[in-house]
Amino acid sequence: MATDAEIWGRIVTLHGRVLHELARVMQRRHGVGLSEYWALCRLAEAEDGELRMQELADLIGLNQSSVSRLVARLEGDGLSERTHCPKDRRGVYTVITEEGRAVLEKARPTYEATLTQALDDAAGDERLGPLVASLRG
Repeated sequence: MATDAEIWGRIVTLHGRVLHELARVMQRRHGVGLSEYWALCRLAEAEDGELRMQELADLIGLNQSSVSRLVARLEGDGLSERTHCPKDRRGVYTVITEEGRAVLEKARPTYEATLTQALDDAAGDERLGPLVASLRG
């Protein structure tokens, strides 16, 4: 039976492989990074297409300064815009734009196909195959 450290090592390896492939393909085909794609996904899923900056940071695993830079890139590309909370002017939200929704819809099939292919490839690896199988249930 594998130790926790061995299992964790396999998870890290699988994560790294999948992440690398997703990042490469998304950037090449759609000119969007993974953090940008994930942010657009979370914004599109949110009520009214908006989230507080800290909520977005929590949902995609970034700290406050990183999410601020991310949102600045999205804004620069016209994919989101910042607004202030009408009840509390200190509360800053980011809102997905129609252009952001269009980019997301165009990129989603690529993301999903690349994810499936990366997991299929990992399933063929003798060390990672059982992990992929258990994750896919």
